Amino acid sequence: MEHAWLSLMPFIIVISMSIWLKNILPGLVVGLLVGSFIVKPDLMDGPFQSVSYIVATLSDETNIKIIAFLYIFGGLVGMMNISGGIKGFSEWVGTKIKTERGLLILIWLTLPFTFMMPMFRIMMIGPVVKTLIKKLQLPKQKVGLTMDISTESVIVLLPVATAFVGFMVSLVEGGIRELQLDISPYQVFLLSILFNFFAIVMLVIGIIQTFWHSASKTKDSNQAQDHSEDQEHEFHRAGIKKELSLVKAQPWNLIVPVILLLGSSLFLLWKDGIDKGAQTIFEAFSEADATFVMLLAVFITIVLSFVLYIFRRQHMNEILYHFYDGGNQMMEAISLLILIWALTLSAEDLGFSTFISSTLGSFLPAVLTPATIFLLGSVVGYFIGSSWGTWGLFMPLGMTLAVSTGASIPLTVGAVFAAGAFGALTSPLGDTTITTASILDLHIVDYARYKLKISVIGASISLILYFAAAFFIT
Repeated sequence: MEHAWLSLMPFIIVISMSIWLKNILPGLVVGLLVGSFIVKPDLMDGPFQSVSYIVATLSDETNIKIIAFLYIFGGLVGMMNISGGIKGFSEWVGTKIKTERGLLILIWLTLPFTFMMPMFRIMMIGPVVKTLIKKLQLPKQKVGLTMDISTESVIVLLPVATAFVGFMVSLVEGGIRELQLDISPYQVFLLSILFNFFAIVMLVIGIIQTFWHSASKTKDSNQAQDHSEDQEHEFHRAGIKKELSLVKAQPWNLIVPVILLLGSSLFLLWKDGIDKGAQTIFEAFSEADATFVMLLAVFITIVLSFVLYIFRRQHMNEILYHFYDGGNQMMEAISLLILIWALTLSAEDLGFSTFISSTLGSFLPAVLTPATIFLLGSVVGYFIGSSWGTWGLFMPLGMTLAVSTGASIPLTVGAVFAAGAFGALTSPLGDTTITTASILDLHIVDYARYKLKISVIGASISLILYFAAAFFIT
């Protein structure tokens, strides 16, 4: 549409206000209102359009699954808390984990059990990690970054059994079909994993950081920040905190639900894929509706856990109260995600995709195509905060440019996936950033800034690698 550059305005407002206020919520509300007024410049129609975007967001089946998963999982964490599960397991692990390096290694060791979905992984390990951070007085931002790198940068590189695989392959398949190419979508996807340089570089940075000795200054500054936060929120949830400090440590009240959740998740992923026609376990995991499966698994787990806690003489009213309290603790993350989804709808109505595509054109030489796609995709990914959104936006553009310029298709596809990984890892609007910050009690904007400083190093190295790879492959 005309003046499509205005589609950038909502995102610019959100990022600017978030940096200024150190709080993302006001910027999202203002950004959504501005976007809506641009779509419908009327005093009454503007707010009406904003609410319409929110309703459309809540009407989306995938979105409502994610919202339900977040709330119910938060409720499960609340139940495990009051039953002494998290306290008991943390005390047991605490006898084994004595240092920052030990905790960071533990985070990596949980990967084989939590690799299916980023938000699933963060919420699984987050409560225990948070407890150990407080006990060992460790820098929360560094530990959070390790959690996010070991989540986003690893899961995006796995070829099977993740929530990403089916979506990523479908995007590649759509581009191949549109361009009428005679190549295998899954083969292109597998080759593109080798060229997801950002995820690979950040994985290396994360491993190096794990074994790098921490400076005492970082630790001391984190302790000062924690002390400041404690003073600021002296009476916030004081009653609940005191109650949780008095519960009896019972590690099995966490171990059993976790085993139930992991076991049911893997079984239901397999079953859902088989029901959809998959022939092998790998195909089944790729075909399954991971979002619905995770929701179903956590629902089954919370019902069985409730029975377990009642059987172990936990008070029913107490369990139910902390189920709702745990779910309510995730309402900040849920409300932010709803506003982000609504904001994205307004940007699309303003012609965001068209503007990005038209500004690039098809004039690039083959050797610059993958690097340009990665650079532009990373900038847009930072603004929208969604790997899925970035991939969906840039895959058709990237594959079209690769064919028209003669650039390597797997290399360009890898650049698209790398750009989405950058946005999801670094953006203050990303669900990974929001979820980790919410669980670890971090300021979202400050935490995003911290991650951006390190991620820019990874992105710069990746950009050089795309230039070099395109030079030798093209």
